[in-house]
Amino acid sequence: MTYYTPTALSDALDILSKANGQIVAGGTDVYPSSKKGQTPDYFLDITRIKDLKALRQSEDGTYFGAAVTWSDIIAARLPAAFDALKAASREIGSVQIQNAGTLVGNICNASPAADGVPALLALDATVQIESATRPPRRVSLADFITGIRTKALAADEMVSGIHIPPHDKAMRSAFEKLGSRRYLVISICMTAANITVGADGRIVDARLAVGACSTVAQRLTALEQALIGARPETVQITAVHLDALAPIDDVRGTSDYRLDVVKEQIRRAITGAIRA
Repeated sequence: MTYYTPTALSDALDILSKANGQIVAGGTDVYPSSKKGQTPDYFLDITRIKDLKALRQSEDGTYFGAAVTWSDIIAARLPAAFDALKAASREIGSVQIQNAGTLVGNICNASPAADGVPALLALDATVQIESATRPPRRVSLADFITGIRTKALAADEMVSGIHIPPHDKAMRSAFEKLGSRRYLVISICMTAANITVGADGRIVDARLAVGACSTVAQRLTALEQALIGARPETVQITAVHLDALAPIDDVRGTSDYRLDVVKEQIRRAITGAIRA
């Protein structure tokens, strides 16, 4: 087995064109996800590629390189629309894990309980994909994660970063998570809300995303549409608004319990975003 540590993206992509490799950034999921008797021919460590450590803000939006860690996000000066993502970053394991683990690694792991995904969905995130053999492309995060541990990524492709489009400066956000204990826990369910309230006190933009309640995290588009033009205090959440969700029964909670919790999380996230 070979361990590569390139310092240029082009070199990393050339290495990745060889079959049966595994990309390593934070490495926090390498051993938990490994299967007995199955090992890659090589590991490709991308943490020494300077361009992938970039966290940039410009008129075109915000960009997180593939080697940007949770701690980088927590420490960054980001607009209030990113408060949900910052809150989710603080929920990712211990400080040691936050120092090593990456945002891009979280989405590429494609777990239904990935804490970073709902906040990114509520930010309309797109995924930047690179390859040595084809042109770069961008895919919406909603289309990138296709199922449990599956994603729209070819074997010779890698995610080089995540792009967030510009947002109204008045947009605020909040994140709610429930686990079986306070810290270091897999989510039972989680909700991210990005809300913009107009001068008249009515909601003019609403983005709501829920994780761990379906095979992939979901935007609640029916509820978002219902919120536009409404006053926050009049919000009523019905079963129809949660139709996109399909929670399961497991050791952490039943499907009915998750749906009950999500309703309360949505209320709290909306309130938290407005008060931010």
